[in-house]
Amino acid sequence: MISPDIHRFTCSNGLRVLLAPDSGLGLVAVSVHYDVGFRSEPEGRTGFAHLFEHLMFQGSESLEKLAHFRHVQGSGGSFNGSTHPDYTDYFEVLPSAALERALFLEADRMRAPRITEENLRNQVDVVKEEIRLNVLNRPYGGFPWITLPPVLYQTFPNAHNGYGDFSELESATVEDCASFFDTYYAPSNAVLTIAGEFDVDTAIALVEKHFGDVPARPRPVRPDFGEPAPESQRTGNVVDAHAPLPALAVGYRLPDPVNDLDGYLASHVLGAVLTEGDASRLQQRMVHTEPLVVEVNARCGLMGAPLDSRDPDTFVLTAIHTDEVASEKVLAVVDEELERLAETGPDETELARVSARWAAALHGNHDRLVSRALDYGATELLHGSAELVAELPERIGAVTANQVAEAAAAKRTTARAVQTVTPGGQQ
Repeated sequence: MISPDIHRFTCSNGLRVLLAPDSGLGLVAVSVHYDVGFRSEPEGRTGFAHLFEHLMFQGSESLEKLAHFRHVQGSGGSFNGSTHPDYTDYFEVLPSAALERALFLEADRMRAPRITEENLRNQVDVVKEEIRLNVLNRPYGGFPWITLPPVLYQTFPNAHNGYGDFSELESATVEDCASFFDTYYAPSNAVLTIAGEFDVDTAIALVEKHFGDVPARPRPVRPDFGEPAPESQRTGNVVDAHAPLPALAVGYRLPDPVNDLDGYLASHVLGAVLTEGDASRLQQRMVHTEPLVVEVNARCGLMGAPLDSRDPDTFVLTAIHTDEVASEKVLAVVDEELERLAETGPDETELARVSARWAAALHGNHDRLVSRALDYGATELLHGSAELVAELPERIGAVTANQVAEAAAAKRTTARAVQTVTPGGQQ
């Protein structure tokens, strides 16, 4: 992957800016990543970071409610936002001629979102309905990103439900929102990314015009969310009235994705060797040969994407199996395959297959301008280098069999969490 042509500068209020020009597209993507996510929300306010993301679309200093929607869609563009463990992002993709409009919209809500009692109550109801749709009334709705962390982790930032408890969402106040905004939505706590077809000098002038007078506030000190790894196996069970089959999730702690990136990537390769594609080890054994499960997956990251959070992060293996197969049998097979990989590592064919698949996926993902902008912004925020995005295919290709063997050996039965799902109210 070709290294991106990235220009950087910092506004006087501390806003970090990335410019990634790419001619011939006719489109521009604008994203803002704030260094605040699920792990930053205060105890007793589960789901607050996600709720606040919703509030940021409810009008701002110069715009009434729904105006953001109309301005983007009226320009032929699209927009959205999302909340993650360690950051919240907002973005627009529009024709290049509408770049200034996108910058004005993001700067206006960075300056002063319209936080009112009416907007807050409305968005609490919207978030509650989203939880009903995506978690409470869907098979395996919170599995495993909500249900596994309280088994593997013991501190509130790492273990709590980032979607939120209804009673805690309902108890949120306008004062809570104002405090959260003042603390975390400072320009110095954000990265603005512009990618696509634009002139660099023009973009710099437009950024200064719209963001330069956003009042500076101190950048919050990010706490250390680290906690000791488990010393014995931790277990838990949830009953899912909508699940047709039993399931289990196994969680292991990962190496620090920022300070031990190579160790982290070795676990990513391990997950792919185990479950990515029909030729992978657990797909072959547990789906096609024995069979034991109807679905199995192993990956880095609770939210489904690797390198999407800081330390601590989680290696997750999930499996859905039939009633006739005990979860203990599934675990035993997983442990056997991990032990084999710990002893001999993967062969060169497996490594080459994983490297080729991941490089192709990265290239395909970056054909989409919005994905490129979001990845640059998140990687700059979390790792301090947006260029890392282009380095990943080579770094994945450099992972050795010995490194994967070490990653497999680190997945000890005594240092993990096992969370099972009982379907349909069965006990």
